[in-house]
Amino acid sequence: MATVSPTQLTYRSFNNLSLVLGHPTYETIKNFQDGSIKTFQYSKDGGYLSLASPESVKIINAEIAEPLSEIEKKNIVEIGFSPKGTYISTWERPVKLPDNLVHKNLIVWETATAQTLIQFTQKSSANWNVQWTEDESFFSRMVTGEVHFYDSKRIDKGIHNKLRLENIIDFSLSPGKNPFIAVFIPEKNSAPASVRIYSISNFNSPLAQKTFFKADKVRMNWNDLGTNLLVLTQTEVDKTNKSYYGETNLYFLSVAGNYDCCVQLKKDGPIHDVAWSPNSKEFIVVYGYMPAKATLFDHRANPIHEFGISPPGFGNLAGTIDIWDRENLKKLTTIEAPNSSECFWSPDGRYIMTATLSPRLRVDNGYKIWHYTGVLVHDESIQELLQIQWRPASVEQYPMRTLSPPPKVSEDSGVLAAKPSRNPSFYLLRKRTIFWVVKLLKVGAYRPPHARGTATPDMFKREDEATKRINMQDHGNKPMIVGASEVTTKAAVKNKKKREAAKKKKEEANITSEKSNAVSSLPQSPAPTQQVIDNDIIDTVDVTDSAKEPIASALSTNGTSQGGSLLSETDKKIRNLTKKLRQIAELKERQQKGDKLELTQMQKIATEATLRKELEMLKP
Repeated sequence: MATVSPTQLTYRSFNNLSLVLGHPTYETIKNFQDGSIKTFQYSKDGGYLSLASPESVKIINAEIAEPLSEIEKKNIVEIGFSPKGTYISTWERPVKLPDNLVHKNLIVWETATAQTLIQFTQKSSANWNVQWTEDESFFSRMVTGEVHFYDSKRIDKGIHNKLRLENIIDFSLSPGKNPFIAVFIPEKNSAPASVRIYSISNFNSPLAQKTFFKADKVRMNWNDLGTNLLVLTQTEVDKTNKSYYGETNLYFLSVAGNYDCCVQLKKDGPIHDVAWSPNSKEFIVVYGYMPAKATLFDHRANPIHEFGISPPGFGNLAGTIDIWDRENLKKLTTIEAPNSSECFWSPDGRYIMTATLSPRLRVDNGYKIWHYTGVLVHDESIQELLQIQWRPASVEQYPMRTLSPPPKVSEDSGVLAAKPSRNPSFYLLRKRTIFWVVKLLKVGAYRPPHARGTATPDMFKREDEATKRINMQDHGNKPMIVGASEVTTKAAVKNKKKREAAKKKKEEANITSEKSNAVSSLPQSPAPTQQVIDNDIIDTVDVTDSAKEPIASALSTNGTSQGGSLLSETDKKIRNLTKKLRQIAELKERQQKGDKLELTQMQKIATEATLRKELEMLKP
């Protein structure tokens, strides 16, 4: 049987699960849709795909999209593969059994045969899975004060070895051919917290260790070779009261024990993310109070390149993505992907998938595929999209290549046009190629209505505004920019004169408009238009004649011209009722197209008759 495209992806919606081929076809694999799947997971090498339903866990050979085995176990909620996919772990919520029996809810199975190898009791879903060495020769799990190691070839012999450390609360096994274990011990009785690194063949003394204060929990990040470790520490509370999310710091450790340090960052504030380069010699950090900063560091935590300042974020915000060429550290392009909640590189390093998932955002769910040159090559809308993932692939399948032109977009790709994007921020490292992805967001700061149009108080100004602070000393009403030259001051005066001239011209135009009664009715064009009343933009769209007439009447009334005078209470009610009718018309149009409306939207449609009756009563 023919193999499946290596750029295969799988997605799960509320009603279905589907396997989809990658570029250029994006065809759905037939006879594979399944609406009962609650979660799915690929193995690290992409060889297997596991599907958990309420009744069992099905294991698929992802290479040919054919069933391999099935674990007859109900109510599985978490799945995890060993590095090579030889073993699979499952976790179910613990339950109380009769006769004081202990519920073994964490089970390790053999993938090909679905045979049980060993069972444990694991109450918490946090860090529920066992950790494997890269060659799968050993796996480990933590119990109170100990990390237990098991030989995968002699599981029936029980615990192979133990690492005992008082007060240990977290650990991490390194990747690479020579595995190491890093353990975290928090502060206790005025003693500092520490991270220690041991060889898994010798627990007598640590190879490297770093002590520090201000650490209630840590996140340990190994490079791919397993030679260096980044430790992101965090406290539950920031005692300086500068952050709601506690205080963070970043530490660097070498397993050789010859170098460790605190990574020095040039901006105060929390650390948002950190990621290693695929070459294991560089890492990137996003940090600081908004707008955040991003810096590239070498393997000795020395800064190499600054990516600039911008507020990081994605989710339901107007995020964008920057693509950088690592070789010359130049930006290749910028992509706009608003409302995205996920962003992934394809295994071949040529495409980026962005997705909007539910329940994070319940509208506009679906995914988009972008070429790294910025071209949108596929756009798929999916109702209530819950989970999506590329099929992983080995690095060896995709060696370094030169830049390539964007592909041609097929007519049935669902793509109308690729929108240009605007702005730079959250940095996500591309694995296996020279490219870096930067998730971007640049939006203006929120200001309450009563504060709009006024100067920003110094205490609320951002750090990047420091060079733009204005010294409002009395110099003939000419604002002085601190540190600015005389040329800058003259330019400011010139711009001020231009603004005053434009304002005077606008006032004269308004007076002329009032005298001539220029605005007496709505334009009759079928296309949407805009009118301004009391600085509010009113969209006039083709709803119904009865809805248009009150607006036309309001605009032509003596007291509601564009000169800026106020609307009467009746006219304001007419405007609000018309707006609601327009929204109802849009909802009814969506309903006719088959869109699923929420309960509140259906209730809004039900008020249409009442609104129209009220509108008729307000007509002059």
